Amino acid sequence: MVEEDGVASIAELEGILPGRRIHPEKGGLLMKRGLGCLALAVLMAGFFAVDTAEAQQLARDQVLSIAFDAGDVGTLDPHRAATTVDRATVDMIFNGLVRYPPGDQVNVESDLATSWRVSSDKKVWTFTLRKGIFFHPYVGNPAGYELTAEDVVYSLRRAADAKRSSYAGEYGGMTFEAIDPSTVRITLEKAMSETLFLAKVANYAGGFIVSKRALEEKGEDWFKTHPVGTGPFMFETYEPRQKTVLAANAKYFRGAPILKQVVVRYMPSVSSRELGFQTGELQIIEGLKEEKWVEKVATFPDVKAKVFGPCETQMLYFTMTQKPFDDVRVRKAVSYAISREEVAAFMGKSLGVPIYAAALAPPAPGALTKEEALKAGVVYENNLAEAKKLLAEAGHPNGFKTEVIISEMESSYRKPMIAIQAQLRKVGIDMALKVVDHSSFHTLIRKDASPIVYYAAWRPNVDVFLTRFYHSDSTVVTGKKPDTNFSHYASVDELIDKARWELDADKQNAMWKEAQIKILRDVATVPIIRLLYNFPAKSYVDIGHPLEWSWQTYSPQITEKTRILAK
Repeated sequence: MVEEDGVASIAELEGILPGRRIHPEKGGLLMKRGLGCLALAVLMAGFFAVDTAEAQQLARDQVLSIAFDAGDVGTLDPHRAATTVDRATVDMIFNGLVRYPPGDQVNVESDLATSWRVSSDKKVWTFTLRKGIFFHPYVGNPAGYELTAEDVVYSLRRAADAKRSSYAGEYGGMTFEAIDPSTVRITLEKAMSETLFLAKVANYAGGFIVSKRALEEKGEDWFKTHPVGTGPFMFETYEPRQKTVLAANAKYFRGAPILKQVVVRYMPSVSSRELGFQTGELQIIEGLKEEKWVEKVATFPDVKAKVFGPCETQMLYFTMTQKPFDDVRVRKAVSYAISREEVAAFMGKSLGVPIYAAALAPPAPGALTKEEALKAGVVYENNLAEAKKLLAEAGHPNGFKTEVIISEMESSYRKPMIAIQAQLRKVGIDMALKVVDHSSFHTLIRKDASPIVYYAAWRPNVDVFLTRFYHSDSTVVTGKKPDTNFSHYASVDELIDKARWELDADKQNAMWKEAQIKILRDVATVPIIRLLYNFPAKSYVDIGHPLEWSWQTYSPQITEKTRILAK
């Protein structure tokens, strides 16, 4: 076994939407752009751009190796994939009826479906499939077979089945029918806006279309490590705790990939990833969310790409049923004691971005902007005098002591809470941190074991975020469907429910924003920062698309256009 600081090859180390319209020619949605992460992403697009002359010269070896901070893959079943490495891998293998364009995923466009139409009552959606799309070959079916409506219906019913999918809750009240081999009909019990509905059939989570024949012939367990999809890359081999190899799908309907192989490596040791990156054995690696590490890797040879969005949101949630946080004055005092800018700087100037919304950040439809939060008077920040005044009014003139449970995970949990701990100390709040392993953290916070919960998360749209973190049904321990409402908040149920079924985009977005303003006015949460993603890439890797905004919260998407240029 080679020490982490040793000089060895990878081979030696391996062994251990406001304003939208449907465009018939694209079959998609167009949404207005916002600022925030998008602005940074536009800047970062240059890191993956190559000039025309350079693009003409391809490297002879079109094999891309990307290493993740993971000991192994969890599953390659797209309806179960949850971790960064799982999601990044299945994204290359599967398609949805529609897709978020790579690198610019504020829009929606056609994927397996060439077009779709919706009934006047917005309850019946009919999709027309592309012809000539083939599933990847697999053992027992060496030529693959052509996708039909039966595969789509099977996939969506599977996604709706809690026994076979982690996303079943997204498909309640839907029925799926194959009208003919090229036509799929989805009927809703209750009409839903395009923003929310199309997200459920897009190329993410439950929206991925799987092979009906492969699953029925080989079984669920086999499929976990032998995925069969229609995407640009197809499963080739899997070596536990080492790597998964994907091969180019020559029959891919958008054209054969330029890359011949993608090698997904499992390397929990950052030193090993660094070594492979320096030697060129790895072309993309998952990095640390630390400023010093970003600066360090920038000194490596042939590095262009650094950080990009959309980013996970990190928020502080008060358990409002526990003293002293049942008092809004105490919650406001904590908020006034915190400086988002300082926390962001502590995390790293190129990584941390202050946030002011109680859900997702702009340009997500319905996201609350900083300007809107300021106008509504719900930004309580960095005012120590006001914090001390409120504490005194609440009966804590000398502050108080509390103990908060926090995950051992450095960048998403422990480190930002250390910064907040120091800030609270300035107003007399002595907040002890009880550090536990990440699995125990998730268990304990769902049992109301901590008076404050610091949580990092991403959700596919504002509706899902609001529902899971602020609807009374989602309240931990006591809710009808206990989830992640750590605050025991119950004052925006009606707004969330009403917005979900609103068909007018402007009205829907306005309701989502109204709910967030109410949440922030009651100080159920304190939005803190977004932490950007860090996947350094070699300068000679052309991802094939600009990095602007991506719902896929993992590495830069590898597509049929990704290529390796001659050095």
